[in-house]
Amino acid sequence: MQRLLLFVDEVSAYVGKAFAWLILALTFGITYEVMSRYLFNAPTSWAFDASYMMYGTLFMMAGAYTLSRNGHVRGDVLYGFFPPRLQAGLDLLLYLVFFIPGVVALIWAGTDFAEYSWGIREHSSVSADGPPLYPFKTIIPIAGALLLAQGLVEIVRCAVCLRRGEWPSRERDVEEVDVDELKKMVSFDDREIELAAQALREREQTK
Repeated sequence: MQRLLLFVDEVSAYVGKAFAWLILALTFGITYEVMSRYLFNAPTSWAFDASYMMYGTLFMMAGAYTLSRNGHVRGDVLYGFFPPRLQAGLDLLLYLVFFIPGVVALIWAGTDFAEYSWGIREHSSVSADGPPLYPFKTIIPIAGALLLAQGLVEIVRCAVCLRRGEWPSRERDVEEVDVDELKKMVSFDDREIELAAQALREREQTK
């Protein structure tokens, strides 16, 4: 069972990291548009449509990846102080009451949007030469299906935690490190950092 859970984690991570490269395309596209518009007075007709399509695709396809790393923002500041079984119980309740119905509705509606868009070969009406919208709208049900699969994995993890009293392992990834933890990692205390800063200031003054 654990191998299956980690396999779904890996699939979500692979998809999320693959689509993360859209950040570069989005950056280059916006940079090109700004330069064309303000340096050469030749704005493009496709930059706006391309930017929201790339950002929307990145946002949707990274959802399952973020969920697999337990990276979505939690609104309850007390959650971290709860014992694992209480955390799992709350998560399970929220997954069943809100997450599953919401994601199923997303897939259902997204499929309708995509089918209609493909049927009429829909193009964007924002710009004169609007790009096709049907590939972009197809991302909606695909992203929803990936998110649903990862959500089912998280439900299984909740059930395991309720039975064992501890969370099962999950794939780890890059995490934010606060200043105190960083100090411990590099074995520097506040006094050493202050001495180093003072030495640097003295060096600057002697120049």
